Amino acid sequence: MEDVGLTPPEAARWAARAGLLLTVDRHAAVAATADHIHSVVAVLRELDFGETPPAGVYGARAEEIRDAAL
Repeated sequence: MEDVGLTPPEAARWAARAGLLLTVDRHAAVAATADHIHSVVAVLRELDFGETPPAGVYGARAEEIRDAAL
């Protein structure tokens, strides 16, 4: 089954449901943007991270440590 995507009226309906009132001229742009975001997320979901630990495992340093001689 092929994903048809979000139509402009559906985009307006979902925006209204979220409390965002869109003017009619914005419906198509919002639908296209939502479709693009959906396609990017779909690609990210297909990535195999294998043994890669989550980002929280890595400690951020407040200050850069410079220990190499230049």
